[in-house]
Amino acid sequence: MIRIAMLIFTIFIHTICFSQKKQTLISNDDLLFLKTITSAVIDSSRILPGQAIPSFGENNTGGVLIRPGGRNAYPSFWIRDYAMALETGFITAKEQKHMLLLAASTQCDQTWITKNGSLIPLGAIADHIRIDNSLPIYYPGTYSYEEQGTKQFGMTPPYCDQFYFVHMAYNYVKTTSDVVLLNKDINGTRLIDRLEIAFKVPPARADNHIVYTNDAFRGVDFGFRDAEEITGDLCFASLLKYRAASEMAELFTMIHQPLKADRYKQIAAAIKKALPSTFADEKGMLRASTGKSKQADTWSTAYAVWLNVLEGDDLTKACQALSDAYEKGTLAYKGNIRHILDLLY
Repeated sequence: MIRIAMLIFTIFIHTICFSQKKQTLISNDDLLFLKTITSAVIDSSRILPGQAIPSFGENNTGGVLIRPGGRNAYPSFWIRDYAMALETGFITAKEQKHMLLLAASTQCDQTWITKNGSLIPLGAIADHIRIDNSLPIYYPGTYSYEEQGTKQFGMTPPYCDQFYFVHMAYNYVKTTSDVVLLNKDINGTRLIDRLEIAFKVPPARADNHIVYTNDAFRGVDFGFRDAEEITGDLCFASLLKYRAASEMAELFTMIHQPLKADRYKQIAAAIKKALPSTFADEKGMLRASTGKSKQADTWSTAYAVWLNVLEGDDLTKACQALSDAYEKGTLAYKGNIRHILDLLY
C-alpha cells in the first residue's frame, strides 16, 4: 500500500516540478489505473473485526484495521503507514474513527523505561498496535510489549508517529465535520488535549521549533528508516511537524480557541522560515539532517515542495535538482525511487 502511495506522491511532485512547462505527465487512463489498484491494495490490507491472521491471532479491537500490506504480511496496525494512505479517499469515516480512537487510547499516559533501557515518554504514540490484545508497541523491531525498546532503534520512540496522530485526527474531522469528537474523553483526557501532548513529545529547538536529536539520546526521525542513525536537526520530522502545526491551528480554529490557533500558526511559520537555511545544500536539495547522514534527501525535498514550504529561488532550485536527477537516471530506476542521491547528482 505504501509503495502505491509513494508512487502517486512521486507523480504529483514531478507534476509540480514541470507545471510551468505545461507538460502532461500521466494520462487519465493511467490515473484511473492507479486509483483502481490503490483501492484494491487498501481493500486487501483491511483486517476485519474477528478476522484471524495466521500465527498471530484475531482482530479483537472492535473495528477494521488497515495494515501496511495485504495477505498475511505485517500482522499489526502501523500508525504511519495508515496515516500516509488517508488522502487516497478510500478509507471510510467509520474506519477512520475507530483507528483514531485506538491510537488515542494507547497513547502513553505515564513515562517509563523499557527493560532494554529505552524511554517511552508521556504522550508517545505507538509505532504499531497488536491486533489481538491492542497492546501498543512504541518501538520498531518487535511485536513484544515486554521486549520493545532496544538502543538499535533509538532511545525514544520514532518522532514521526506523534505528528501522524495529529494528521489522523485532522483528516477525520475535515472529512466528517465531526468537531465534537475533539472533546471526547479518552481514558480521562480529551482527544484535543491528547493531540497537544503528542505534538510536544519530539524534542525541538527553542528558537525555530526544528526537531532534532543527538548521539547520546538518539530518536528515529521517520519510521521508514528506523535502522539508520541520523542525528542533528532532522528535516523530514520537521516537515511533519510543520504540517501538524498547521493542522492543529485549524482544529483550534474549529473549536473557537483563536489564541491556541495563533500559537500553532507561529510554530509553523518559524519552521517554514528555518528549513531552507538549515537543510538546503548548494544545489537546492534538502539534506536529511545536519549531523550523521546529512545527505541530499529525496523524500524531504519532494515533500517540502508538496507542502509549499519552499518558495521563490529555494523552490525553483529544489524542483530543478529533482528534475535533473530524474532526467539523469540517478533519482529513479525501473519505478524505484532512490532515497539518497549520490555525490554526483
